[in-house]
Amino acid sequence: MIKKKLLDQVTDVARFRHLSIRTEQTYRNWIKRFILFHGKRHPRELDADAVRAFLTHLAVNEHVAASTQNQAFNALLFLYRQVLQMGSLNIEGVERARQSRKLPVVFTKPEANAVIAQMKGEPQLIAGLLYGSGLRIMEAVRLRIKDIDFAREELRVRDGKGEQDRVTMLPRTLKERLTLQVGAVRKIHDYDLQRGYGAVHLPYALERKYKNAATNFVWQYVFPAAKLSIDPKSGKMGRHHVAEQNVQRAVKEALRTAGVKKNGSCHSFRHSLLPTCWKMVMISGQSRNYWDTKIFEPQ
Repeated sequence: MIKKKLLDQVTDVARFRHLSIRTEQTYRNWIKRFILFHGKRHPRELDADAVRAFLTHLAVNEHVAASTQNQAFNALLFLYRQVLQMGSLNIEGVERARQSRKLPVVFTKPEANAVIAQMKGEPQLIAGLLYGSGLRIMEAVRLRIKDIDFAREELRVRDGKGEQDRVTMLPRTLKERLTLQVGAVRKIHDYDLQRGYGAVHLPYALERKYKNAATNFVWQYVFPAAKLSIDPKSGKMGRHHVAEQNVQRAVKEALRTAGVKKNGSCHSFRHSLLPTCWKMVMISGQSRNYWDTKIFEPQ
C-alpha cells in the first residue's frame, strides 16, 4: 500500500474532523511553509525547537500580526497532534507578535444607512442583514433557505463562530426583499435541476444520512453564486454561495461614494448594531434577542 504524502494526510484528517475548506487550505499552506523553512525536512525529524524557530522567525523577521502567528501555531499543533499523532508539543519561549489594541470601527446610524444606500442588488441586501441582524459576513453568505423564518421574523445562524448555532432577528424592513430573493433562488434551483445539477454542499455527513437533501430547495443558499463550480471536497458540480469578497468590495466602494471617512468594513455593520440595538425579552421562559424596528430604516 502506497503511503500518502504528508499534505494529503493533512487533508484527510481535516475532512475527517469536519474542518472548513478554508481552514484546511490555510493549515496546508502553513505546514508547507514550515517544511520549506527547514530545508524540506520531514516534520517527524523536527522538534519543538524547530517549531519555536519558525514562529519566532514569523514575528521577528516577517513582522506578521499576532493573529497570523497564532494561525501558524494552530496549524503546526494540528499537524503534530492530529496528523502525526506525536503528542502535545512543549512549546515555550516563542517570541510572540505584538497584539494590536485597535478599537473596532463603528458607524453611526446615518453613516450606515448612507453606505447601504450606495449599494445595489444582493450586496446591498447582505449589508442590510449585517447591520439589521448582526450577522458576520460568512454567516450571511452561508444562509440557507431553511434558516429563514418569516413568520417569527427570525434567522437561524448555523455553525457560527466557535461552531455555535444561534437565533437572531429578521428586520421587518428586509422581509419583502428577502421574500423576492427566495423566489429568485427557486427559479435558479429549478433551472439547475433541469440541467441535471441542483445539488448543494451539505455540512458534515448529512449528505450520506439524507440522500436527497442536497437537491432539496430548503438546503439551497439564499445568496447563490452566479455560476456553477466544482466542490473541492466532493468533486461534484454544483452552485456554491456568493463570494464574500464581492460584498467586501461593494462596501469599500460604497464607503468612498458615500463620503464616509472611516476605514470601515463589512464587520463594522455588526459592531454598529450590537452596542445599542439588541434588547432581551423573556418568552415562554427563554431569553431571546429581538429587533427594535425603530432603529434601522434602510433607504
